[in-house]
Amino acid sequence: MGSFLAAFRFLTNIPVPWLKEDWQGEKSHLDFARSLGFYPLVGLIVGLILAVLGWVFSLFLPDVLTAALLTVSLVVITGGLHLDGLTDTFDGIAAGHKSFERAQEVMHLPGVGAIGVLAAICLLLSKFAAIVSLPSGSFITGLILFPVISRWAMVYAVVCYPYVRSQGLGKELKGGSAKASLWLATIFCLAVCVILGGWAGLLAMFGSWLLIMYLASFFRRRLGGLNGDTYGSINEFTEVAALIFIVALSGYFS
Repeated sequence: MGSFLAAFRFLTNIPVPWLKEDWQGEKSHLDFARSLGFYPLVGLIVGLILAVLGWVFSLFLPDVLTAALLTVSLVVITGGLHLDGLTDTFDGIAAGHKSFERAQEVMHLPGVGAIGVLAAICLLLSKFAAIVSLPSGSFITGLILFPVISRWAMVYAVVCYPYVRSQGLGKELKGGSAKASLWLATIFCLAVCVILGGWAGLLAMFGSWLLIMYLASFFRRRLGGLNGDTYGSINEFTEVAALIFIVALSGYFS
């Protein structure tokens, strides 16, 4: 239970009143290190919240406004955590032609550069367009499914690719029974994809997996390895990719 709550607290901006604010204790660090396997479950909760909001919004509002509010709602639910990682990643890539060290230095600066802002704008517009393109028959299914796939994507990236720093949250996650967490996350994500989308859901997950491998390899070449910011970027890109696959395969969802 502690590991799930650690994942929920880290990945969302939703307050958990009974969860202590102190993360310095040994048990808290252990729970965080083991939280990786619960990321897709947190994604399912996020997706269910979006589905409820989408259903309510669609009762009173046109499709375009509903999609816009859902895009904003997702940023609010996550506290902009992954979007912040996206902006830092692309600022680092823009500066990374000099050295990996310079890229990492830029990524840890408190401000946001022009390239990071442009990346965030392009991604949010793409996400909005993908949501507004969801057909009515797969609207609720798509809203539930894409956060599950994208949170699994982060688990895959953490476990299967090297972490660029000697210390950090990603290093802590990699040390917390990472392979077992990947198996747990993968089985859960596969089950949700099959239940909600049948073989079309599996294709959406498979297509997203191909993107994950490309992005992780790209970040490794340009930045020297992966870190927390690149995990956030992978989540954001996978959200859009999963939505696009769901739109493309919407006629085949069970």
